[in-house]
Amino acid sequence: QVPLVESGGGLVQAGGSLRLSCAVSGGTFSTHWGWFRQAPGKEREFVASIRWNSLTFYVDSVKGRFTISRDKVKNTVDLQMNSLKPEDTAIYYCTTGVYPRYDYWGQGTQVTVSS
Repeated sequence: QVPLVESGGGLVQAGGSLRLSCAVSGGTFSTHWGWFRQAPGKEREFVASIRWNSLTFYVDSVKGRFTISRDKVKNTVDLQMNSLKPEDTAIYYCTTGVYPRYDYWGQGTQVTVSS
């Protein structure tokens, strides 16, 4: 098991920003890292990912507002979220694994955007 610890969630007004961070512990081999989210009553959905070669991918609803990045030295994966909307409210999960699988998941961090 590879512990993934998310931080940075909270309550913010619409239009505001939050930065989520995920600390990846252990020596497991990974080729991609991602963020998913799950809103109340909905299925977990893909938000963003970054591959070993720095290629990034985003769900259409967050393009231009969210940015995923990875610090290879600190072994962290961040999600900068700008221009937040109420529909971004969800529990956000960090994940990693060997592409195309996501083998390890964090416990999640709550993001709430008020209108």
